[in-house]
Amino acid sequence: MSELDQFRTQTRAWLDANCPPAMREPITADDMVWGGSQLAFKNDDQRAWFEAMRERGWFAPGWPREYGGGGLDRRQAQVLDEEMRRLHCRQPQYNLGIWMLAPVLLKHGTHAQKLEHLVPMAQGRVRWCQGFSEPNAGSDLASLRTRAEPDGEDFIVNGSKIWTSYGNFADWMYALVRTDPAAKKQAGISFVLIDMQSPGVTVKPIELISGKSSFCEVFFDNVRVPRRQLVGALNDGWTLGKELLQHERAAMSKFAEGAAPSLDPLASVRAWLAENPGDALAPELRTRLAKLLMDAQAFALTHRRVTEQALARHDVKGPAAIMKLVQTEQEVAKYELLADALGQRALVWEDAPSTGLEHEVDRGWLLSKTYTIAGGSSEVQLNIIAKRVLGLPT
Repeated sequence: MSELDQFRTQTRAWLDANCPPAMREPITADDMVWGGSQLAFKNDDQRAWFEAMRERGWFAPGWPREYGGGGLDRRQAQVLDEEMRRLHCRQPQYNLGIWMLAPVLLKHGTHAQKLEHLVPMAQGRVRWCQGFSEPNAGSDLASLRTRAEPDGEDFIVNGSKIWTSYGNFADWMYALVRTDPAAKKQAGISFVLIDMQSPGVTVKPIELISGKSSFCEVFFDNVRVPRRQLVGALNDGWTLGKELLQHERAAMSKFAEGAAPSLDPLASVRAWLAENPGDALAPELRTRLAKLLMDAQAFALTHRRVTEQALARHDVKGPAAIMKLVQTEQEVAKYELLADALGQRALVWEDAPSTGLEHEVDRGWLLSKTYTIAGGSSEVQLNIIAKRVLGLPT
């Protein structure tokens, strides 16, 4: 037996012994455990699974042990992921810092920054949010105006960010700020880390059309940020920001898989067809369902192939951009199909009497539209694919 096979056998046995049966059931948004200072568990099984994976270092299995990780190599980390999927193990915690910020810190951060931020991140003690978009800097992110002016050993930050996911629960923010207003748009931006408890930080949730408020607007009023929280070189933040967005797009696929909605649209369509085989729309709906099921399988196989390419250190920036586009558009198509099947039942008011299914469909349909905007809209993704992946003329 090879060393990797032996590791797989040991990992499978450990997961089987330490992942409670309740943590192998499909997860809903309400059951997700977010790391951070406001950490909370709904039951003992959640806590036990969280603590077991934390002690193992498997919140970040591929990181060096020095920074709180599990010290696994790429192949071992892949085996762990495969075995968790095989046993249907839930993610023990959700932490945007681990999936998005950490790869940038590991590559560009100083040793002191890694110790300060990666260790608590890997222990689930700190929750991160992203401060990129602004009211007048969305798709044209380089137009951002939040300024960070030097003042001794600090920066003084003024401005605002918008569409900040879970900013009202975050302990820290990684942000792009303008540090040289006279430079070209992309050349005058820096990448900084901001303590959300700093004086002058104000967070206001934004109510969404789906009824779920995960987005916030964040205001900075003379907020002091120590210069040691600058990641990379001054005015080189645009490079780091683009790199982080590549990780964000990859993470969104993983996030969508792990944070499965309480409703499976395609399974619900199947159930509807079984209950209404003679409906006039049934043949068309069956055809659309079959196509979406094939699309989902193709996406899963592509995801696996790209993972293998990444492990082989191939450049997967192009596939990552394509996968983000495809995955989010697939989510919209799934809910459109279910809404068409249910007809008027899929349209309900917040206070209208209805079954739980109807409210789930209505909210899921509305929320699916936001997936095509978050992390780069579908239109922006198409431009990126055309320019950077296919090399088409602009």
